[in-house]
Amino acid sequence: MTQSPLSQSLRAWMDVFMHRSMRGWTHFAKSTGLSMPQFSILMQLHHRGVCGLSDIRARFDITTAAASQLAEKLVQAGYIERHEDPSDRRAKKLKLSPKGAKFIQQGINQRHRWMDDLVKNLSAAQQKKVAEALDILTEIAKDVDRHVDM
Repeated sequence: MTQSPLSQSLRAWMDVFMHRSMRGWTHFAKSTGLSMPQFSILMQLHHRGVCGLSDIRARFDITTAAASQLAEKLVQAGYIERHEDPSDRRAKKLKLSPKGAKFIQQGINQRHRWMDDLVKNLSAAQQKKVAEALDILTEIAKDVDRHVDM
């Protein structure tokens, strides 16, 4: 099946962006001594808010013991906080600590700097075209995700 020119362009951009993004996140996480699984948990908490340990286990397809061990290391490092679930005292809820939120924001800021440098290489007309196209894609992607999450 042949791809449309738009699909080809999107795939090429996605490949470049994902490679750069993952390389940046990996370097950022390793510079602090975190493993990628630990960093992934922090990102999950950043995007989803408070999660149960069972949510982490299911999301990353790991055992309860592995999820608990990863969470414990993040608690000890001060990146996350662990609390009893008020509806089930046996279950634990996890959330980013202020230190963890600051850490994730530093990584986001670093990634945004790369995007800012990229934008500087576009003319005003190119910036306008790209912004309009990305706004359209973002809205469609959010709509698709809303239907998938239901």
